Amino acid sequence: MRKASTIELTSEQRRQLERWARSNTAEVRLARRALIILRASEGLDNHTIAAELGIGRIQVARWRERFAQGGIVAIESDLPRSGRKVRVDVAQIVRVTTQTLPEAATHWSTRKLAAHLGVSDSTVLRVWRANGLKPHRTETFKVSRDPQFVEKLEDIVGLYLSPPEHALVLCCDEKSQVQALDRTQPGLPLKKGRAQTMTHDYKRHGTTTLFAALSTLDGSVIARCEERHRHTEWLRFLRQIDRETPKEKTLHLICDNYATHKHPTVTEWLGKHPRFHIHFTPTSASWLNMVERFFRDITTDRLRRGVFRSVRELIAAIKEFIASHNKKPKPFVWTAKANDILQKVIRANRSLSSKKNEALH
Repeated sequence: MRKASTIELTSEQRRQLERWARSNTAEVRLARRALIILRASEGLDNHTIAAELGIGRIQVARWRERFAQGGIVAIESDLPRSGRKVRVDVAQIVRVTTQTLPEAATHWSTRKLAAHLGVSDSTVLRVWRANGLKPHRTETFKVSRDPQFVEKLEDIVGLYLSPPEHALVLCCDEKSQVQALDRTQPGLPLKKGRAQTMTHDYKRHGTTTLFAALSTLDGSVIARCEERHRHTEWLRFLRQIDRETPKEKTLHLICDNYATHKHPTVTEWLGKHPRFHIHFTPTSASWLNMVERFFRDITTDRLRRGVFRSVRELIAAIKEFIASHNKKPKPFVWTAKANDILQKVIRANRSLSSKKNEALH
């Protein structure tokens, strides 16, 4: 059997090893190695040292032998040295990320950019996080080209920020083609260490259209489900709003430019009900209608992961969600001023125009 090397320390070596072993700032690896050598100098064998320090015997034998052959230098040679750190060119990482594209790809990944610039992927990730860069994500947009954009914008934002007295402001729209989807197999429930599972495929059992009117005053919702979303269904919804709101209140309805909202029959009915005032959002500006926020909530909280074996089940789930919402409604608070929104749109139009000119040249 091979005999472990005998360790004999000079007074200087012992002082250095004891400093490392007691230090709160030295690397854990270095402190552990110092303890190995100190214990070995006391005549302890490798098994005993390993058991005392809670490490492997082979690790003890390796550092014992290295010290016997090379001394202090041998046990610290592979550790990082103090001195000036390598400087990362943050501006270059940001510039390459935002102004260039990798070969045969639509966006940079941390590994692609790291290999391209000769840095680590963790460095790239750190710079991205510090500068709010997320190349793997995209957001959709469309700038309105409505010639009456400014007038409609100021009208609707004015209703949000300064609603008229003795009136209700209702944000109205329809969420069409809501599907009753049933999964082809049962999923597994959420548990520690595992997400809830659902099959990627599904069975369709029909659709419904959700009509909703969100009150900007208290956040309550008037709603109904219909098979279709023609002007006749829209008219039934208007009659429901008429029934379920105080008769003495003037009603200001914010709607999009869907053709059913402007149907002659609807226009005729509105003419006979003067307390209804319709305010149309600009084209391609559905984000101005706050009911879209409610549609997002019902989609994420109840519909997207729901399992519905029939349209009847789907409608029951929608009604249950709305009833729960209306028990403790909470209004969405609009804070953006019309001028601030307009300035953003102007900047967006300038950017789009410059991109278009660059493409033409």
